[in-house]
Amino acid sequence: MTLFEGVAVVTGAASGTVWPPSSLISPKPHALISTQSLEHTNPCITFANPKRPGIGRQVAISFAREGCKRIALLDRDEDGLSETSRMCKEANGDVRTFIIEIDNRNEDDVSAGMEYVTEEWGRIDYAVNCAGMFGPMAPSHLLTTAEFDDITTTNYRGTWLCSRAELVQMIKQQPMKTHDGRPGNRGVIVNVASNLSLVSRPETPAYSASKAAILSLTKSDAVDYAKYNIRINCVCPGIIDTPMTSEVSQNDPIVAVAPMKRKGTPQEVADAVLFLCSSKATFVHGAALSVDGGYVAN
Repeated sequence: MTLFEGVAVVTGAASGTVWPPSSLISPKPHALISTQSLEHTNPCITFANPKRPGIGRQVAISFAREGCKRIALLDRDEDGLSETSRMCKEANGDVRTFIIEIDNRNEDDVSAGMEYVTEEWGRIDYAVNCAGMFGPMAPSHLLTTAEFDDITTTNYRGTWLCSRAELVQMIKQQPMKTHDGRPGNRGVIVNVASNLSLVSRPETPAYSASKAAILSLTKSDAVDYAKYNIRINCVCPGIIDTPMTSEVSQNDPIVAVAPMKRKGTPQEVADAVLFLCSSKATFVHGAALSVDGGYVAN
C-alpha cells in the first residue's frame, strides 16, 4: 500500500487562483476523462491555470508523486486542467485523471462536480480546497461592494460550498484502511486559508476577512464532524511564489518581515497539506498550520 490509498479532492489544482471572471465561464459543468490506470488513490483537484504552478497544482502533482493513482481535477479552465493532468502523469505514469470544469461559486456546479467524482470512483478520502483570489488592495471606504462580494464569494463561500459537498459524501462512506495499520478516517479535509487569517496588513479588509472565515469554518466543522471520524484542518500560507504573488519581489518588505526572508514555494505548502491528509496526522484536528517562514511569529 502507498501512503495515500484513498480518493483525493483538491480545489485549486493548477494555480489556486480563480481566472477568468465568472461572466466569461460557461455555467454547465462537464467531464473530460483521461485513460490512465484506475488503481489505488483518487485525488480530486479543483481550479487549474495553464501558467506556472500554484499551490493547488503542486498539491495535485505531489499526490501523484506520493503514489496516488486516481486524481480528479476540477477548475474553470480546461487548458489549465489539461496541463495539470499532464504534470501529474509525468510525476506518476500510472495516474488516471478525471477533469471536471466547475465554478466554485456556483452551488449546482460544485454539487455536480463532486457527484461526478463519486460516480466515477465511489468515494472521496482527501479533499484539499485551494481555490481563491486576492482582489484589489484598498481600505474599506475605497472598496466597492462588488469587489468585496467577489473576494468573499470566491474565497469563503466557495470553500464552504466545496467542503459541504465533500462532507456529504464522506459521511456516507466507511473509513479507509491506512498503509501502516493505524485506524483510518472516513475522510480528511484541508482548507487553504492564509497567514492573514491570523494577522492583518494594510488594505486587505475583504481578503483578510475571507481567509479568517475559512479558518473559523475549519474549526467549526472540526467540532461538528469529529463524531463522524472526519478530520478537518487548514494551512495558512505566507507569501508563496505563485501566480498570485508574481509581482512581489524577494526584496519586498512583506517578504522581508518574515524571519526566513524569502517567499515560500508551492512545494513547501503541498508538503504540509499532504502531511495533514496522511495517517501521520491522525490526531491533528481543527488545526491551523502556518507555512509562512515565521511571518506570524514576527
